[in-house]
Amino acid sequence: MGQGRLPARLGLACCLLLLLLGGSGGLGSRGMPRGPWEEEQGPVAEGGPWGRARYEAVKKHLRAVGALSKQYWQYLACKVWQEGCEEEEEEEEEKESSPSPGLEADLNEQLHGQHLAKEVVVRAVQGFLQSPQPQKALVLSFHGWSGTGKNFVARMLASHLYRHGLKSKCVRVFISLFHFPYHKYVDSYKAQLKKQISETVQLCKQSLFIFDEAEKLHFSLLDAIKPFMGRYDNKGQVDYRRSIFLFLSNLGGNTINEVALDFWRAGRAREEISMEFLEQRLRLELLEPAENSYAHSHLLEENLIDFFVPFLPLEYHHVKLCARDAFLARGLPYTEAALDEVARMMVFVPKEEKLFSAQGCKSVSQRINYFLP
Repeated sequence: MGQGRLPARLGLACCLLLLLLGGSGGLGSRGMPRGPWEEEQGPVAEGGPWGRARYEAVKKHLRAVGALSKQYWQYLACKVWQEGCEEEEEEEEEKESSPSPGLEADLNEQLHGQHLAKEVVVRAVQGFLQSPQPQKALVLSFHGWSGTGKNFVARMLASHLYRHGLKSKCVRVFISLFHFPYHKYVDSYKAQLKKQISETVQLCKQSLFIFDEAEKLHFSLLDAIKPFMGRYDNKGQVDYRRSIFLFLSNLGGNTINEVALDFWRAGRAREEISMEFLEQRLRLELLEPAENSYAHSHLLEENLIDFFVPFLPLEYHHVKLCARDAFLARGLPYTEAALDEVARMMVFVPKEEKLFSAQGCKSVSQRINYFLP
């Protein structure tokens, strides 16, 4: 810190402290802050000692000022001299990073038409959090059409893990085309990404990293973060085993939809679709030598992804449930006719059956604006 800047900061600190110490009451006769001893005084105060009540009031005031000034100096030392900040940050993080037991209940109530996603996410996350010493970070890969609930589940998981949800300093969200738009800068992106992940894990023992539009990530970016997701070798100074990585992708959506459509045509309920059957089909599609980042990265080949989480296409009655939730979230009354009207606004495919919502539940919350008075 330069010598010229230090006196200025000390002067600012002293001014602020003086304001704090004189900060109770209104303005006195000379325009200065007035404390309890400058209030209009009666005969007893004018000619002798204060009354007992006034004495106790002054004591209480001084104790409060002392406590505030101590907190202020701690804050000032942290912000100006970067001293004494660690304990405050650690205490805040300890409060923030406590997993909530209500994840399963909220998924059952608010996530519609996704029996497989509910089961896999709840089991994977609960098992990971309950493990005293996991061997590696938890890596989940969400797959399915847009609007089926991938981002919704990611937000819900963040809100149950951290007090401030996605705004927590322990959560980092990366959107491929927003954060890494140009392939010519991929080397710079790799360095930044590694640095951000490392710093977050050093700050928080349990961190959450969300990669949206993961199919658009350059394959070298996926390869760059492999060391954070692999088994812990005890060589580095930072332990990443308590981290959770979520990859959200539209890849595999067609395969998932084909399976759901085949079950419907065979007269079988979608709840009969098993994870074993669908995951096998999904893996085969992702391993095809197509022009996608997953095929060119080593995430699949090295089995770094712990669970593939399929999100099924949503049907008409699922869209109605999303519409109901949107009405309730805004405190608006609704009728079955209104829910039907919202659902009929959506486009359904295939062309013959018109079974699945092409947008899932995306834009449903905007469509209820038609029903506002």
